[in-house]
Amino acid sequence: MEPDLSSNQWFAVLVRTRWEGSTESLLRGKGYETFLPTYRTKESSNGRKKNISLPLFPGYVFCRFNVHRRLPVLTTPGVISVVGSGKVPIALDDSEISAIQSVVHSGMPAQPWPYLEIGERVRIYGGALSGLEGILIRFRGTQRIVVSVSLLRRSVALEVDRSSITPVCSHRLGTVRTVVSGSLATEGVA
Repeated sequence: MEPDLSSNQWFAVLVRTRWEGSTESLLRGKGYETFLPTYRTKESSNGRKKNISLPLFPGYVFCRFNVHRRLPVLTTPGVISVVGSGKVPIALDDSEISAIQSVVHSGMPAQPWPYLEIGERVRIYGGALSGLEGILIRFRGTQRIVVSVSLLRRSVALEVDRSSITPVCSHRLGTVRTVVSGSLATEGVA
């Protein structure tokens, strides 16, 4: 049975570990539009390096389908579930899929990266500031880290290259940071 092409949306499909490629092929074979973004990396094996292709989002395949007719997707070998809230699948924003497709088709080197949010505690690695921790903020279109001295209730902001920071923990801090007339004001330290 051919999938219904009306009211199709993009969904993230959770798949078994290392089944991304075969599950994507099976879904495409059923007539679904699929997307499995990959990146190239070098792997050492027996003292030799070889180029391999790995998923940018390990454990996920993007698939376009009608949410009300998802049973053929769910019964595909390798599929665990459709990502959503509880048992309700949540569609992805078309602009996010388009952005990922643009990155993949650009030919520019890409790799998986931790998801960072404004307000998240991060750590700098590499360089003179390696090991320094702070809060990620956005100020006049750039990302900066705020380093605070709690006792003095004062902070310093420095502009950093986003590629040199990594999250310290997976949850956001409850600290409120505001920008007032080009200077930083802190309210409470978590």
